[in-house]
Amino acid sequence: MTIRKIGVIGAGQMGNGIAHTCALAGYDVGLNDLSKERIEEGLATINGNLARQCKSGRITEDQRSAALARVTSVEKLDGFADYDLVIESATEDEELKRKIFAELCPTLGPDTIVGSNSSSISITRLAASTDRPERFMGIHFMNPVPVMELVELIRGIATEDETFNTVRDFVKTLDKTVAVAEDFPAFIVNRILLPMINEAVYTLYEGVGSVEAIDTAMRLGARHPMGPLELADFIGLDTCLSVMQVLYEGLADTKYRPCPLLVKYVEAGWLGRKTNRGFYDYRGDTPVPTR
Repeated sequence: MTIRKIGVIGAGQMGNGIAHTCALAGYDVGLNDLSKERIEEGLATINGNLARQCKSGRITEDQRSAALARVTSVEKLDGFADYDLVIESATEDEELKRKIFAELCPTLGPDTIVGSNSSSISITRLAASTDRPERFMGIHFMNPVPVMELVELIRGIATEDETFNTVRDFVKTLDKTVAVAEDFPAFIVNRILLPMINEAVYTLYEGVGSVEAIDTAMRLGARHPMGPLELADFIGLDTCLSVMQVLYEGLADTKYRPCPLLVKYVEAGWLGRKTNRGFYDYRGDTPVPTR
């Protein structure tokens, strides 16, 4: 099967990044979200990010304008009827994802492949909620999508070889490197990364170091490009908590218990950069630690 048209459900940070990357690689892309306003915000972000790439010399003006022209708004899920691949990139909430698939799948052609950008949820379980588990798999992009080079591919128990091979070949055309992960909670990257972030939050919670001290220690002591608490803010503390909950519930090991301080920040609505407050306060000119 040849992939030509790609649908992306979710126009937020991950979704618009996937649409951006696919359009730049020459694919026609349809972008969907809950409202026309959200889609327009996603398109505006794509426009701005393409302009930055152009200004930095990574792409030409012709590439920028051509990519932008390839991304269109799809306001209803039945608009994906003739698409070859549809990638769901909604919030990391299993019930929401299943609801999307229940509405989406009956509108698709029989050969359409469905992918999920889930960062932690069982692909087998998500696939079982659709009418095409053999044509369903996990396609987990890293954030920010236009910059990060890796895509995790996860097969569900029913995923056919043809589906896997088609998606793998498609991902390679995006100039990304594939890592194949088994369908275990949080796969590879987040199975390792999120417990580290959670441990950094515990280190803060227990008073071992301040936000600034923890991030400085890991940047300069472990050569991390971004401290773990700064990274948590970038990812979104609600997403971090969701992944830790999936790990804790899926593997039944107390080492994955979400830190109570992480839970408290999410309950307060301090989700990181997207709400202007998390482990740092972003409302001024310079981020200021909140603890």
